[in-house]
Amino acid sequence: MICCVEHLRAHYRQRDEWDRLQAGNGRVEFLRTQGLLRAALPTPPARVLDVGGADGIHAEWLLRDGYEVTIIDPLEDHVVRARARGIDAQVGDARALDAADDSVDAVLLLGPLYHLHDRADRLQALREARRVARPGAVVAVAAISRMSVLLDGLRKGFAAEPEWLGGLKRVVETGTDPHDRAIAVFYFHAPDELAGELREAGLRDVVLRGVEGPAWAMIDRELPPDDSTIDVVVEIARLADRDRTTVGASAHLLAIGTVS
Repeated sequence: MICCVEHLRAHYRQRDEWDRLQAGNGRVEFLRTQGLLRAALPTPPARVLDVGGADGIHAEWLLRDGYEVTIIDPLEDHVVRARARGIDAQVGDARALDAADDSVDAVLLLGPLYHLHDRADRLQALREARRVARPGAVVAVAAISRMSVLLDGLRKGFAAEPEWLGGLKRVVETGTDPHDRAIAVFYFHAPDELAGELREAGLRDVVLRGVEGPAWAMIDRELPPDDSTIDVVVEIARLADRDRTTVGASAHLLAIGTVS
């Protein structure tokens, strides 16, 4: 199941994706995701389906790079804002895409797996991405790392709180914590779990990257985007992103597979 759409709507009203990715560790996430995608996507012009693309934070630079981009997002508010920015966008569900077979050159799922708690639903979303992508196309899938709950809690000084430790155990064991309203809308992946889901959905040559690297929790969410510390954390992430021992220390994971 997907977490309740009303809960999603409430969450994203409180925390706008556009703003979140402009400062601090959100800026690290944006820059690293942008760099990893630019290295993986086909040369423009190419048609990209941005599933769960919110109000266009990544679609905007993809359009500037010369790609043809369409956003599919479950929230009407996101679609309206994306269209106001001149981006083609429509309301839709990652598990049932309104697109023809073999019709796009790349599919991005940079948000849907955050909120699909059931493995069957995640596999369905991945299989839909594979269905609409042409042979040889890239499918790039983002997930929230299971260890991000641990690192974020340590950063905030929660380690001495028994209630937080109990929630951490639930996340580590099950991938979510329905008792914590702040994170109940999310599903948290282990690295091998994410890569395995892409392979089970029929994608090949799956590569897994840690997005922010092991140093993301050292910087504040509100750090200005021009602060030099952000560049340092991005460089650390580049150095660490192929090392299996550090991938899971990122707040987000990016798995990239190819359609046969």
